[in-house]
Amino acid sequence: MDLISEVKISQMASMEKVRYIIDEVRKGKILVLEKGLNPMEEAKLIEMTMSAIQPDEFSGIEMQSYPSSGDSSIFGKIFKKQGNKRLTVIGPANQLKTLKKDRNLISALVSASK
Repeated sequence: MDLISEVKISQMASMEKVRYIIDEVRKGKILVLEKGLNPMEEAKLIEMTMSAIQPDEFSGIEMQSYPSSGDSSIFGKIFKKQGNKRLTVIGPANQLKTLKKDRNLISALVSASK
């Protein structure tokens, strides 16, 4: 399991983040990002993962994020300010299963590599 700091991930361009995540997950690593991806990066990650799936080699990814804490001010609510996700957990679909998720907790089962 690799814990990736916000500093490291913020220094990468969007495509570099996506490529890094896919490469690491293909190696069987589970990544915990201190600060999650923005919606466009998440969409690109899903798109690229779907094209990389090979049944015997790469089964895809499992990804869960805490929602952003958001802007609780009246202006934030009116303009629906969208921030990045908070902590994000990403891993191989055949090793990481989300059991429960709410605003402040992600429970996951991690199994050995297959």
